[in-house]
This record gives sequence, C-alpha cells and structure tokens, in this order.
Amino acid sequence: MANTPQSKKRARQNERRYAVNKARRSRIRTFLRKVEEAIASGNQDAAAAALREAQPELARGVTKGVMHKNTVARKLSRLSARVKALAA
Repeated sequence: MANTPQSKKRARQNERRYAVNKARRSRIRTFLRKVEEAIASGNQDAAAAALREAQPELARGVTKGVMHKNTVARKLSRLSARVKALAA
C-alpha cells in the first residue's frame, strides 16, 4: 500500500497509464483482427487495405512503448507475406 505522498501520486499515475496502454493495445488488436478476417475471406484487396490501415497503428504502439519494435516488425512481416500469398 502506498504511504508517502510520492508513492500515492505514482499509484495514481500508474492507474492512468495502465488504462491508456490497455486501450491502445486493444485498438491494435482490433486492427490486427480486421487483417486476419480479410485474409480468411480470401480477398487480397481487402486484406491489403486492412494491412495498410494497421501499419501506422502498430508503429504508434512502438513509439508509445506498448509493444516492442521487433514484435511489431515480425507481425507486419508475417501478415504482409500472408497477404501477398493470397495473389498466388
């Protein structure tokens, strides 16, 4: 339990940051789900469009510290490869 004024303030800040990060992570997952659904439908145009929309959101997650840079790079690489494979 926080006792000092500083630790009480930090606890309040942590709660706020947690809420913001949780919302941001949820938003990123929604964009990823849209890409997955478009890939599952087999429509390459829709999948490519969904991927284009998801890319800036994932990059924003990196800059805000919600996700690691390499994790996002890996996800984008794998998704783009799957979208590209729809054409074949």
